[in-house]
Amino acid sequence: MDSIKSSLLIVGLLLSHGITMSSGLSTISRRRYLQWQTGGCIATATTTALSNPSVAQAANLKSRTEGYAVQHTEREWAYILSGAQYNILRKGGTERQKSSILNTYTTENVGSYVCAGCNTPLFTSADKFSSGTGWPSFSTALQGVEEEELDPIRATLDGKEVRCATCGGHLGDLFNDGWIYRGTSAAKTGKRYCIDGAALIFKPEDGGEDVFGDLPPPNRVIKYEQRYVISLTRSNLDTDAGKGGTMKEVGDENTLENDEIAL
Repeated sequence: MDSIKSSLLIVGLLLSHGITMSSGLSTISRRRYLQWQTGGCIATATTTALSNPSVAQAANLKSRTEGYAVQHTEREWAYILSGAQYNILRKGGTERQKSSILNTYTTENVGSYVCAGCNTPLFTSADKFSSGTGWPSFSTALQGVEEEELDPIRATLDGKEVRCATCGGHLGDLFNDGWIYRGTSAAKTGKRYCIDGAALIFKPEDGGEDVFGDLPPPNRVIKYEQRYVISLTRSNLDTDAGKGGTMKEVGDENTLENDEIAL
């Protein structure tokens, strides 16, 4: 266990010094990224089975629809959510580090963080802390957050997925390395909820305007690789994918339009 803690400490130090992913690594999950940063140190502390990517990195196969109170078809979700929200909440994607305005928010921004898909309360500003990872981080969660069921060893070494308990939307990952962040609320709980900002909406306690997490930080443009999207409208939601839609090239926009799906 000491070797595991040492490896995790190295990760914390690297991230606290501003080490970030290059654009070529932007699609790597947080779990793979943290292991990559340690140069395989964590793998040496695990069994062969756990160090096997096909085992340790197995995706949570639980349906994001069945059993949840709020359900929509994938087409409906694609219409309701922005491109970034859809990619994370419904496809389990990971946003780029420091790409969300909510990563810049602190406990001084008093309010609650709700699911961008169904408005379920997930986190409070009192539990937010600066982890230096580039993703919004919280030391504890509200009852609206569902945690993946994993054995303690895998959960500690590999982290586990967290979802919205109401709609099944992917939120991010939970890591048991809160003890690294001394002087923060995470050091007390031992937990770090590493959340994709685009999956959240911040609701100020004073009744101010909602802040959508798929927006970039102030004065920053997030450049994405060019890709094509299908533009859907209400009139063609009930048709086959692409019929009646229009194709267009997307350049440096931070997010897709509310009615677009990335191909």
